[in-house]
Amino acid sequence: MADPMGGAGRLPAVFMTPGTSSFTDFLSQSAPHLLPGARGGLPGPVTEVAHGTTIVAVTFPGGVIMAGDRRATQGHMIAQRDVEKVHHADDFSCVGYAGTAGVGAELIRLFQVELEHYEKIEGATLSLDAKANRLAAMVKGNLPMALQGLAVVPLFAGYDPDLDKGRIFSYDIAAAKSEERTYESIGSGSVFAKGSLKKRFRPDLTQDDAARIAVEALYDAADDDSATGGPDTIRKLYPIVASVTSDGYRRYGDDEVEPVVTAIIADRSTSAGG
Repeated sequence: MADPMGGAGRLPAVFMTPGTSSFTDFLSQSAPHLLPGARGGLPGPVTEVAHGTTIVAVTFPGGVIMAGDRRATQGHMIAQRDVEKVHHADDFSCVGYAGTAGVGAELIRLFQVELEHYEKIEGATLSLDAKANRLAAMVKGNLPMALQGLAVVPLFAGYDPDLDKGRIFSYDIAAAKSEERTYESIGSGSVFAKGSLKKRFRPDLTQDDAARIAVEALYDAADDDSATGGPDTIRKLYPIVASVTSDGYRRYGDDEVEPVVTAIIADRSTSAGG
């Protein structure tokens, strides 16, 4: 029998088809133009866009700390001083990015929806490894844009309840995923941040110690890399710091980060090399 409404007012069939727990797969069918990297070719390399810079992650017994600076640059100019590059992914994981700021923010939002969509459809959360693999697939989808100058790489970390520990995953622009067992840093200041972490990391760090050395690594990166922003005590702009443990994700408030920054600056005033 013919539909008297002629189909008017009905949702497209893709919205009514059960079976996919991946929001990215659903989007690829319903609105593929909204996916990162799916906008088609550009006339040439893109250079005049804002870039986020340095992110660090540090494990400690029972969890992981992630911290990021607040600066975005555009060429030799400071484009923004209060960018947030470290984000809640779900209740037991966090994600940060370095690279093209607009693409990075879009990638993070899609990843957050991907995890939430899966949980609503399946009634369960993905394992930490599965979350890391989903993120790798999204990074791979952005490869055409990355090759034209709009590159972004994420840093993913979370608490693994099966192993009762924090884990860190890093990626390259081609979506190669690797697990870092102690600490990791991405972005323009990463070489300096890693050098700082190499000196200070210990397997028996407390959560407070891990937060301290993460902020200190960003301080060291900002000292040598102009694209990494150091703590701005005048504007009260401090690194974004988050922890993930068996209790879940928690972002540190500025009132918690400020004393850490103050202590680091006081120590450096008497010992410049840290």
